[in-house]
Amino acid sequence: MTMRTSLFSHRTIRQGVGSVKIKLLLAFCIGFTLFVLAGRAASFMGWRKHAASLNRSSLPEKGYALLINTWKRNDLLKQSISHYASCPGLASIHIVWSEPDPPSESLKKFLNHVIHLNGRKIELKFDINKEDSLNNRFKEITDLKMDAVFSIDDDVIFPCTSVEFAFTVWQSAPDTMVGYIPRIHWVDKSKGNQDTYIYSGWWSVWWTGTYSMILSKAAFFHKKYLSMYTYEMPSSIREYVTKNRNCEDIAMSFLVANATGAPPIWVKGKIFEIGSTGISSLGGHSERRTHCVNWFASKYGRMPLVSTSVKAVDSRSSWFW
Repeated sequence: MTMRTSLFSHRTIRQGVGSVKIKLLLAFCIGFTLFVLAGRAASFMGWRKHAASLNRSSLPEKGYALLINTWKRNDLLKQSISHYASCPGLASIHIVWSEPDPPSESLKKFLNHVIHLNGRKIELKFDINKEDSLNNRFKEITDLKMDAVFSIDDDVIFPCTSVEFAFTVWQSAPDTMVGYIPRIHWVDKSKGNQDTYIYSGWWSVWWTGTYSMILSKAAFFHKKYLSMYTYEMPSSIREYVTKNRNCEDIAMSFLVANATGAPPIWVKGKIFEIGSTGISSLGGHSERRTHCVNWFASKYGRMPLVSTSVKAVDSRSSWFW
């Protein structure tokens, strides 16, 4: 009788311990779920002040240089600089100026006032060019202190959160191009060989999920490529760009791909067009770009562009990823 009582008590204790373990496990799961949902809810409701300050403090001391290309659109230039001056990683601004007249004193005064509004020290410089050439946007900047260059046109704006995320992506792969506007080249099968290509725009990228170029109107790259574009890239390509007033962005994609043997990285980001349509809206644009791709490939003696389907997405702001 005593042994049965002992066995019964032992079983009761084991069952009790097992029950406690299950309850503890369930409590942990419920607590973890509530914690995740609370974080999601805070983000959804806009309670991001603490997270924003955390992201600012984790930024490296060395930020990035904004390289902005403009042409007789001072209103757009002012709007763009006013926006990007608030981005926490921005360290300097270089304005590619190729107009026949120098920037006015009123423009300089306005921009200098804008960059000092947030209390940070941001260097601003006009890079004056005597010749009007699209190659000017990639001329070497000898006194550039930052390794990262954010190349942008004056008529597109991206939220600072998107820019900072793209910067962190570039830091993980600093030799490649990282940006928002992908394009693709295809082998022209109608020609019956592997050495003729077709340039395709956004809809081909959207349909296939594949790209091989990132346009420099919104892209990060290492400052060394400015020197390489100016001094090491075949001079015939720069001459082609100047003569045809097109394809400097494709030339930069070729240059980086040839140096790395790797594809660029497409980053998801919301784009705001603040200007009128440019040369891409003109008739025959795709045909001219196709000619650029084939002509550049012939100068390199091969096709250096590498296709990929990788896309970088900031999971902190995405429900599904």
